[in-house]
Formats: sequence, structure tokens, C-alpha cells
Amino acid sequence: MQAMVLGRAGEKLSLREVALPVPDDGQVLLRVRACGVCRTDLHIVDGELDRPKLPLVPGHQIVGEAEDGRRLGVPWLGWTDGECRYCVTGRENLCDGAWFTGYDIDGGYAEWAVADERYCLPLPDEFDDLQVAPLLCAGLIGYRSLRLAGDAERLGLYGFGASAHIVAQVAVHQRRRVFAFTRDGDVEAQAFARELGAEWAGFGAPPEELDAAIIFAPAGELIPAALRAVAKGGSVVCAGIHMSDVPSFPYELLWGERVLRSVANLTRRDGEEFLALAPRVPVRTHVETFPLAQANEALDKLRRGDVRGALVLVP
Repeated sequence: MQAMVLGRAGEKLSLREVALPVPDDGQVLLRVRACGVCRTDLHIVDGELDRPKLPLVPGHQIVGEAEDGRRLGVPWLGWTDGECRYCVTGRENLCDGAWFTGYDIDGGYAEWAVADERYCLPLPDEFDDLQVAPLLCAGLIGYRSLRLAGDAERLGLYGFGASAHIVAQVAVHQRRRVFAFTRDGDVEAQAFARELGAEWAGFGAPPEELDAAIIFAPAGELIPAALRAVAKGGSVVCAGIHMSDVPSFPYELLWGERVLRSVANLTRRDGEEFLALAPRVPVRTHVETFPLAQANEALDKLRRGDVRGALVLVP
């Protein structure tokens, strides 16, 4: 089969002929029908997440078809030990022994993949392959971040990419007011955010205080800016797996019972809840597709920030 393989961090992926994977006990063999391109993939390829197995097939937003015809989604969380203090208290996303798809386990930048069937998610019939692929990470992480933001009415979204364009639709469905923060002068992203229900989209300070903010962009300097924008008692949630260093900031920005927290990975329960909710909203993902062999071009586009919505590979 063909797969895009990372041989060494910092290098481009190479298209290779590799052996068809053989499932172990409890695993399922999947023909990959689509695989979303995530910023986490970019962090892995660029060496910002520094312990992937190598060589590696990236990709963790996999829409696959099992040999019995079932359509299954394979997310980032690929395996946990089920026994540690995190797993037994419903926090499997924090398991120290966890394995992640497209990082510890070969992922979906390929024609075929194997996955632990217990961690696969049945996919709603309302979405086709291309539409549902971004829900498996961009959507799931956005949903978990939104839950951790609490019942905030005035919600700021920093970085209007794949996750934000999904979570904005969920937030509007929940009758929240959405404020979208983009790069300075990015009028296309601002117009896109308004199309999806944001009542304000721009750069800099919002027109009024926020109750919570979610930071999707991997830029540490946004943390003080978001803290400055939220009202007392508000929350700032960092949704990314990697972020540049956070600059120092005066305690005054955190004072007033503001909360700063991160989101780490996801649980299977997150997946089940979100994939049940998404058709009711209904979420509409905006996707641009690339053939498998052009995975490097897709990653370059993501690296430049030249994306409206999400990118999806089609083997």
C-alpha cells in the first residue's frame, strides 16, 4: 500500500510503498476513506513534539471502512492502560501510558490503517467522509475546550481555524455570543467567522468584556491578551497540544478569580457526546481536499495559515 512517511523530524514526508498493516487481537483493519490534516501533525513533522515513533505515518482524523462495512472514526487517543489513577477516575485523556494515533501508532496518511477497536468511534450517517473527518480532532478538542469554558455567554475564540470554525457553530447553537480573533488584517477569516455566527470578528481588544476565551492558535503571547479581555471570574482555555513560550505578565491579569487552564487530548466520552450533538446543530465543516501524495502541500498551507476551515487528505 502507499503511505506518506515521516523518516526524520524536520523533513518532508515521503510517499512510500509499505506493507499492509496486520491487525493484532482487538484491532480492526480499516481502508482509509479520508484523513483530516491537523496542526498537531504539523507540530510532529516540524519536531515541536519530540518523541514520535520513527519512521511514522502521521494522521489522526481517520475515516475508515472496516472489512464488515462499518464506517469508523479513529481519533488522536489510540490506547490507554485502563488501570492508572487517571483512567479509573474517568480521565483517560491524562493517562501517562497512553498511545496516540499518528504519533505512537501509525496513522491515516495512508491507504490502510489499523486501530484498537475500543477507541474507534461510530460515525453519524448525516456526515459524508470529508465532512466528518475534521470532527475527529478539530471538533472534539473544540468541544472539550467549550465544556471547560463553562457556561460563558460571551465567548472569545483566538485563532479562527479548523477547531474554531466548528466550535463557533456549536456555541451559536447554544445561544452564546461569539467573538472571533484573527490575525491583523485577515479580512477573509473575519468574514468567514461572521458567516458562521460570530457577532464580532477582528484583531486586538474586543468591544466588550468576555466571560471566557479559548485559544486555538499556538502563540503564547495570546495568553496575556486573553486574560486582559476576560472579565473577573472568567476562564481562558488553551486548546493546543503545543504553544510557544508564554511571556511574563502582571499578576493583576490573573487576579479577580480568573482561571487559566489547558486541554489535554480527549476521552472516548467526549467523542460519543460530540458526535451525537454535531448533527443536531447541525455542524457544517468547510473542507479543502488534497490527494494523499500532496500531504506536504497541505501541511505547507497549514503552516502558512492559509486555510479557511479544515484540510482533508483523500487516498
